[in-house]
Amino acid sequence: MISLSPNLAVPVVPQGPCSLFLDIDGTLLEHAAHPDAVVVGDELRTLLVRLEAQLDGALAFITGRSIAAVDHLFRPLRLRAAGLYGLEHRLARDGPVEAASEPADIAALANEIATELDNADVYIERKGPILAIHTRAAPHLLQRATELVEQALDRLPAGYRVLAGNAGVELMPLEAAKGAAIRRFMQIPAFRGRRPVFLGDDTSDENGFETVNELDGISVRIKPQGSTAAPFALAGVDAALAWLDEMSRSETAKAATLAAMPK
Repeated sequence: MISLSPNLAVPVVPQGPCSLFLDIDGTLLEHAAHPDAVVVGDELRTLLVRLEAQLDGALAFITGRSIAAVDHLFRPLRLRAAGLYGLEHRLARDGPVEAASEPADIAALANEIATELDNADVYIERKGPILAIHTRAAPHLLQRATELVEQALDRLPAGYRVLAGNAGVELMPLEAAKGAAIRRFMQIPAFRGRRPVFLGDDTSDENGFETVNELDGISVRIKPQGSTAAPFALAGVDAALAWLDEMSRSETAKAATLAAMPK
């Protein structure tokens, strides 16, 4: 059992109209040494389909994965999504994807770091303008990977930042921010006027938590480690899924109550 910080509370399922934003890895799915090693079960797909319908479409993934990778992972399910920390968007469930391409300097840097680290347990993920170095299977190389990425900042064009995660490091444009992606979704009709709820597990989610807090929403850190802007927490993936299932049952109960009211 993971002990939560005494400063963080388990969130209460909201009763009014809300919009739901979900990180994927570490939130809906346990982390794996390689991002492609995770598997989505039918139970999770069913839960997401039910929640998306109950919330009248106000549900979106907010993830560091590309939208193409998300679609492959959850196939045949396709939901609204912000990929690459908001550099890609699909604002309509079956709409087009606003994609982001890989700059030549980031491609060259990816090749350089792969040569420098030279370890089969390190996965270098090229996500358009974002370069992610996963060291979950080689934790002793995290410090060196971080050094290489930080050193590259001096010779890249202005506008990049380094984001250290739980088991890796990423280089990304400054405009890649989950909070900005959430704000964009909150402006479209399906989400407008609803209270935002965001579940995430990593340092890359903190910007999203801050934004949701500013919007008087509910921000929830999964398996918190260290400080967080989120005032609420859940102990892990299983707890997050159980909380989402509780939300779904609450939405079902609200719909039944409304249906029973005199017309």
